Amino acid sequence: MLKVGSYAIHRIDAGRFRLDGGAMFGVVPKVLWEKRKPADEKNRIAMATMLVLLDDGRRRILIDTGIGQKNDPKFEAIYAVDHSQFNLMGSLEAHGYSADSITDVILTHLHFDHAGGATRLNGKEQVLPTFPNATYYVQEKQWTWALSPSERDRASFLPENFVPLKEAGQLELLNGEMELFPGVRVIPIHGHTPGQQMVLVEGSNRSFLFAGDLLPTPAHVPLAWIMSYDLHPLTTLEEKKIYLERAASENWLVFFEHDPEIYCATIRKTEREDYRAEEAVTFK
Repeated sequence: MLKVGSYAIHRIDAGRFRLDGGAMFGVVPKVLWEKRKPADEKNRIAMATMLVLLDDGRRRILIDTGIGQKNDPKFEAIYAVDHSQFNLMGSLEAHGYSADSITDVILTHLHFDHAGGATRLNGKEQVLPTFPNATYYVQEKQWTWALSPSERDRASFLPENFVPLKEAGQLELLNGEMELFPGVRVIPIHGHTPGQQMVLVEGSNRSFLFAGDLLPTPAHVPLAWIMSYDLHPLTTLEEKKIYLERAASENWLVFFEHDPEIYCATIRKTEREDYRAEEAVTFK
């Protein structure tokens, strides 16, 4: 557990999957990225869905929900989805939390590997919100895009992951940067997908950034290492410059949602005006 401001921060491991390494690293040649992330025989690299739970004694705030467990066998084979060791509900329960105890869920965006666990199948094959007492928060710009995505990215948005939230009356749409709760700020960014939001937990001595898919792994900290999934890579580049500079100068802890090994680290600015993940931080 970490303590930042008034919040205890717990790491919630929601499982493993794999994505194509070339797609994950865009224009970076494989001879470079495979040194950091070795690929399997299908060119896929190992990925995690690492989440966090914030608890200040009043609110229990989950950030993202992973892939979930309602996908068909074909989907799970394509992405090598593996919940055999870790899954969302098992990890929450290991920390002493039930689905009913979660008060709030902040979704960075609505891609299936971030919002899939937001809903679940009940015994009657109905899709319902996983957390019946929670309010789910999404940027309105992302919500609008997810309902009518482009041909390029529509496979990433599965309506069953998020439409039931609105139908249940548990969805709240946000507009822009704001302090959503005391000490918890949401920051919209638009390079990866319109209306993605990072979450900054602000403390007097140190802050904690849940970076979402701006920085999916520590290997994506260098400025040019940008996913080909990003709809607007030059926007991503400018966003990385802004927030990596702040992270380095203000000594933030940065959380990498998709790395199975190094999920949290500080950021160092190099002599060449680039950035690297520096001191790894572990917590449960």
